[in-house]
Amino acid sequence: MAPAWDRAKRALATMLCIRFPARQRAGGEDGAVETPPPPPPHAVSVRRVSTSGSRGSKKVCAICLGGIRTGGQALFTAECSHEFHFHCISSSVNHGNYICPVCRAEWKEIPFQGTQPADNAYGRSRVSPVNWPQDEGQMSVVRRLSRGYSGNLQEQLAVFRTPETSIFNDDENIDLQSETAGEHNAVTGSVEIKTYSEFPAIQQSVRQQVFSILIHLKAPKYLDSMSSRAPLDLVTVLDVSGSMSGIKLALLKRAMSFVIQTLGPNDRLSVIAFSSTARRLFPLRRMTLTGRQQALQAISSLVASGGTNIAEGLKKGAKVVEDRRLKNSVCSIILLSDGQDTHTFLSSDEAEINYSTFVPPSILPGTGHHVQIHTFGFGTDHDSAAMHAIAEISNGTFSFIDAEGSIQDAFAQCIGGLLSVVVKDMRLCIKCIDEGVSLTSIKSGSYASQVARNERSGSVDIGDLYADEERGFLITLHVPAAQGQTVLIKPTCTYLDAITMENIQLNGEEVTIQRPAYCVDCEMSPEVEREWHRAQTTEDMSAARSAAEDGFFPQAVSILESRRRILEFHAAQSSDSQFLALIKELREMQDRVESRQRYEESGRAYMLSGLSSHSWQRATARGDSTELTTLIHTYQTPSMVDMLQRSQTILPSVVEMLNPSPTVTPPKYFSSHLPTSRHIA
Repeated sequence: MAPAWDRAKRALATMLCIRFPARQRAGGEDGAVETPPPPPPHAVSVRRVSTSGSRGSKKVCAICLGGIRTGGQALFTAECSHEFHFHCISSSVNHGNYICPVCRAEWKEIPFQGTQPADNAYGRSRVSPVNWPQDEGQMSVVRRLSRGYSGNLQEQLAVFRTPETSIFNDDENIDLQSETAGEHNAVTGSVEIKTYSEFPAIQQSVRQQVFSILIHLKAPKYLDSMSSRAPLDLVTVLDVSGSMSGIKLALLKRAMSFVIQTLGPNDRLSVIAFSSTARRLFPLRRMTLTGRQQALQAISSLVASGGTNIAEGLKKGAKVVEDRRLKNSVCSIILLSDGQDTHTFLSSDEAEINYSTFVPPSILPGTGHHVQIHTFGFGTDHDSAAMHAIAEISNGTFSFIDAEGSIQDAFAQCIGGLLSVVVKDMRLCIKCIDEGVSLTSIKSGSYASQVARNERSGSVDIGDLYADEERGFLITLHVPAAQGQTVLIKPTCTYLDAITMENIQLNGEEVTIQRPAYCVDCEMSPEVEREWHRAQTTEDMSAARSAAEDGFFPQAVSILESRRRILEFHAAQSSDSQFLALIKELREMQDRVESRQRYEESGRAYMLSGLSSHSWQRATARGDSTELTTLIHTYQTPSMVDMLQRSQTILPSVVEMLNPSPTVTPPKYFSSHLPTSRHIA
């Protein structure tokens, strides 16, 4: 009976492409070893390596870079002869990767782990006879595609994927009593409020119709931002459509590996990959050592194919945020795409596309689940108008990644800010004091602001601030004639401490001006003048962009040039660094809007990222000019600069990625976690 069962089991193993080691036949006359027949050509094998076998082998798994013959792990040998840890490659297949990460061969036989479909067209269901080893290597089987394989591998293998849940409430637990909540001394001081009057005095007989005051806010700084900070929930929504194939996808994987390595054990990450459809690679998971390894493995499995469905990707990302059981104090979504949406708007007949349909209503400002979406337009073919609109609607920023090699730097700068949030839900309130003083306007950029009907008060909703981040808001007042002195306004701030979640109320000093009979040598405040020119420059950038959209490129150039000449005049007198930075930026914009071709290639995206930066007073990535990067990012914070320097220290060159050498090893920072460039899909 036993020999018959052995023969049946070997036959079944051959059909399922499962290899078994030789076995001593019981009761044999000569103690011979019964050896199973050799596998068919190109057969796929799954086996368990003995813990004593081949310890000196230098083979590594191309996905995790772990030793290929260590610790008795199940191995998978593909039909192209490359070997991988079974748990690595089965996870890779489950994430949609059906080609060899090493040689790019397209597989017709794949590993599968989990419930099998009963459809005979895709092979038989899993069989687990008595006495078969019940471990990861043998309980998992290899499935062969039907003989009628037509080349649409994605469709044929879709049935093998693990069904995705409809509710994303499987986020990993967080430690609500973590040490970061008890070390408030990691943040020094509170938000600073400073005010600058346009002039120190107004003649007593003069009624000033427009009098400007700059309200300047600065967030506190960290003593040690690495050991104590507000933990982050980050959802990355990544475009893996067909246009992302090749070097783009390789660089995206490197950038995401940097993000994963940068996040701490109290931070959580979830990744959504989208093309024609969207799929969550893994739920919100803490970036512990294990969490990082699993996240890196999932990122390594990404392949590029299909169309671009941005709305579906954001829908999945929003659901991760909305369905969380527990919440870290800081949460954000990062969206990257390199192409036009091919699913949401199929007709271009509409005069103006409503991009708000991209953003799920559940995460918009004013809802209980509101999060900022920081968008990244990658390359020259992305829809910069859509990406800018998505960011603007959600109070996030839009960055333009012109050069492929700068994607990691762009991510690093954004992460440097998100990992240093010290203030949440900030609101600035302004109250007029003396009779006759009225508030006429607030220049707040993209921040929501309002002036009361009686013009005696106003407010600005600021939201989150990074450590050391600054904001300036220019307000205008009507000031009546008076004697002695006039008390104009009193500013106050309310916000949540991002670490302790304590409510803070901060009272600024009252702003007063003198009212002499005559004013002599009253000079305008340089702080107010600087902010006024920045606001005017932003408005001119917006006007130039509108002219370019209407096809009036000479007019767009003229608007930018006129503002640049004004700034050059003032810079010659004061040598102000902000004036110099704006001049450089305006000159770059002029060059990118001089023709329709230039504007559509990079001008639109460059201008929109600049408008995003100035309207939110927050650093964004723009273009590919290294010189410009150092000059125009006046909104960079120390934590952003530090993260950017870390990225540039370990960033592999684009030349290395395009022309990998067999002897090249990955940067030391990633040496134990990331495949070398020749292994990246």
